[in-house]
Parts: sequence; C-alpha cells; structure tokens
Amino acid sequence: MDPAGPERLRGFRALGVDVAADSASSPAQGRPERSGSMQTPTTDGDRRVRQGQGWRWAIAAAGVLVVAMVIITALAFKLGSGSATSADRASGTPTPTPNPTATPLPVTEMYRQVIPSLVMITTSKGSLGSGVIVTDTGLVLTANHVISGGGSISVLFADGTKTSATVAAAAPKIDIAALTPKKLPEVVVPATLGGGVAVGSDVVAIGNPLGLRGSTTTGIVSGLNRTAKTNVGSLAGLIQFDAAVNPGSSGGPLLNSQGLLVGVVVSIADPGEDEAFAGIGFAVPIGTALGGDLGLGPGGGPRL
Repeated sequence: MDPAGPERLRGFRALGVDVAADSASSPAQGRPERSGSMQTPTTDGDRRVRQGQGWRWAIAAAGVLVVAMVIITALAFKLGSGSATSADRASGTPTPTPNPTATPLPVTEMYRQVIPSLVMITTSKGSLGSGVIVTDTGLVLTANHVISGGGSISVLFADGTKTSATVAAAAPKIDIAALTPKKLPEVVVPATLGGGVAVGSDVVAIGNPLGLRGSTTTGIVSGLNRTAKTNVGSLAGLIQFDAAVNPGSSGGPLLNSQGLLVGVVVSIADPGEDEAFAGIGFAVPIGTALGGDLGLGPGGGPRL
C-alpha cells in the first residue's frame, strides 16, 4: 500500500499535525480533494475545539467550586449555630440566689464562713446555749428555753465582743426566741438563710456544747416532721439529724451542705435521762423559726 496515496487518509492523525504538508499538496499535483465528514480539521478548527473543551472544563470547575462553597457554608452555619446555642444556654442559665453554686462546701470552708455568725449565750440563772446572727442589725436567733428561765442575758460574739441582750420576740410553742444585743461587734456577719432539706442530705451543726465554743459536727438528716417531748413541752415539725449535739448546743445553727442556715437546734433525744447524746438531735426548720409564731417576717414584729 502506498503510504502517500489515498489510503493514508484512513489512519488516525493528531490534530494540527501535517497541516503544512496538506497545504503543499494540491489537486494540480495529482492528489484528490476530499470533502464531507472525513475532512481533516484545520488549525483554526483545532483552536475552536480546544476553546470548547476549555470552556467545558471551566464550567465544570466552577460547578465543583460552587458545590464546595455551599457545603462549607452549610457546615460553618451548623457549627456556628451550635456554638451560639451553647453560649446562649450558658449565659441564660440562672444563678441561684443566695446560693451561687450547688457544689457542696468543705466543712472547713463552712466553719470559716459561719463562725463569725455564732454567739454564746449565758444567763445569770446559769443557763448556757448558742445563737446565730440572722440580720445586718445583729438580731440573734436562739432556743427559747435557753433564756426563758429569767435573769440577765449575756451574749459573747466570735470576735470576743461581750454585751447584754434583751428579748426581741419569743415563741415558746416552737421553742424559738430572738435577742437584740446592746452592743455589736465591729463587723456583723449574719448567716445566709437556706430553705428546706431532704432526708439523707448532709448537715453540719455548730454550737457551744458544754461551753466548748465553736464546736463543729457533721451528720445527715435522719427524718422530717418529727415530734419530740422536751422539758418545755411537745414540739412538732422538727428536723431529725444525727450530727452530735449536747447541752449548750441549743440555739445553734444547723447548716446544709452549702453552708446555708436551715434550722435552729433545740433538743436531743434523751432515753437515759442523763443529757447524753444518743445519736438523735432535733432542730426547728428555719422557715418555721421565722414564721408567724415568732413574728419575724411579714405581718409584724422585727423583720429579718
């Protein structure tokens, strides 16, 4: 077969190759002209083909870029929304008042915070007890039986300030009294008031058992709404707890695990009638202590 003859056109040719040779060949040289669909593309045709292919690639690349941008934008929006939602939830979480955190305090920290609020109470009749400051004006809550025997009342503050006191209000039915000291320490530190407690929750009792100032014991709430028979009558609605208390602890604060005042110690179970602690103590809930019987809230009497 003559490679220079017509059969050569049946082979594959790269675009733009042998164009010069084709131009040099002409019908006058005996090479027949070809027409129709098998016509070899010219250089200008090659350029158009390449341009067409370039546009197709450009359009395809642009499409891929648009899809990628859409996906990235969607992911960024989702992540941003999640972060914003988390931030809103964090900023929208209310802070408990007066309790800034639900995390229990170490007893050492509780003692440090509450001991300035603790007082020792004695009377000229020989009575001994505890009390806790509950207002900025220095009003002291205690057990009524500590001061009900008569005689002058003396209050000793944690900083060593000693002064006389008078009874501001008394509620014998719940064994709670409020005292107004004649003189106050330089810095008055009232205890922070709490709310209710649950059976099994941790509690701390601070007082002056047997005259041992600032004694601190721990335990749990053993029961609620208890009734106890005491020397001053039957008391109802009490918190039962097992933190150790003894004579001299009466009137002292009962604290929850955040150091908030939840009760006033008033009595112990005394099955042997020897005033020894038998593992059962009783406290008046703080809401009851400040309620209508004592008049230390809305409705009359000194206000907390």
